[in-house]
Amino acid sequence: MTTPRLFCAALAMAVATLTLSASTAFAADPVEVDVLLPMTGFGGFIGKGASEGLTAAETVVNKSGGIGGRPIKFIIHDDESNPQIAVQLASDIIARKKAVFIGAAFASQCNAISPLVKDGGTVVYCLTPGVQPPVGSYVFSIDPANMDAQLPACVRYFRQRGITRVAMIASTDASGQDGERAIVGAFALPENAGATIVDREHFSITDISVAAQMASIKASNAQVLIAITSGTPFATVLRDAQTSGINLPVLTTNANMTFAQMAQYSQLLPTELYFPGFASVTPTQIVDPRLRASVQEYDRTLTAQGAKPEYMQSTSYDPALIIASALRKLGPNASASAIRDYIAQLRGFPAATGIYDFPTYPQRGLGQSSVIVVRWDRAKNGWVAVSKPGGAPL
Repeated sequence: MTTPRLFCAALAMAVATLTLSASTAFAADPVEVDVLLPMTGFGGFIGKGASEGLTAAETVVNKSGGIGGRPIKFIIHDDESNPQIAVQLASDIIARKKAVFIGAAFASQCNAISPLVKDGGTVVYCLTPGVQPPVGSYVFSIDPANMDAQLPACVRYFRQRGITRVAMIASTDASGQDGERAIVGAFALPENAGATIVDREHFSITDISVAAQMASIKASNAQVLIAITSGTPFATVLRDAQTSGINLPVLTTNANMTFAQMAQYSQLLPTELYFPGFASVTPTQIVDPRLRASVQEYDRTLTAQGAKPEYMQSTSYDPALIIASALRKLGPNASASAIRDYIAQLRGFPAATGIYDFPTYPQRGLGQSSVIVVRWDRAKNGWVAVSKPGGAPL
């Protein structure tokens, strides 16, 4: 028969054991993954959203056991929106023989980093769709490609609405050049015969005015304006379009698809503003129950940490989950070649942007069927779907 004293002692020991177990569940050192983000500079709004996505991914991975019982931790390095600094940071990560890292967020940065990993040793997962990684390389890229998915889907949307005269303005950096190639390629498709780019304008991201370009666009009799740039340069385009009396629907990149930008530029926004969107911002369009459940977890996790779910967080959230999946399967000391091969063979993986299938869509995992054209709805303070997956109007 257990005496009250012995019972209390046993209970105290049990409580102590449970407390110790809970506090040492992640006693091992974290598995650290380096990330390059523009936390400052003109791309700071991208860095903010992406850092929130990484925090959400940490929560999701760690609440389900982490990496072999060790917590995952994403270590952010600020590249200051500067390609030279991004290369310096990447070179340091590679020199430390890290098998994988995430970033950077701009095409110019990732294009500069990619040659550093061409011989293997490190996998880099770029946070921009504006690069074209060679199949089988150690470089992966977020989202469906601009070239054969995002912008072709958007052009299909406008053409099927009867809009065939398009003006374009693109920044002269790598992201703008990639976007322009994608637009030109989309208009060259047989399905878009009869649609025309009536004016092609360019500007530097350091320009403080594009008034001359807007005058040319206004004279072109275009029906829609495509603006391929992001951040502060996008504000320059919006301001001078407004000043020039241009009141056209505007399509821009999803790098501008943040609540912060919509609020900051509210007085400059056109009546109709469109973006290539994905499942994370169009949950009502999700049919697949696996994807719906994944997006719901994404939304819940971000909301719980005080962040408002939007597209920008998914740009880092998805790669973080994919890399965590690789490290869980292969172990925290996996080689770069093993991680590359794991990702290259991954399919049926639901995240926030879509269900990833890397064998079908090498280096990206997503194709045109993941693209849904969305419009900013000022009254609803959010984005609403205006197309089916692939761009056909609703």
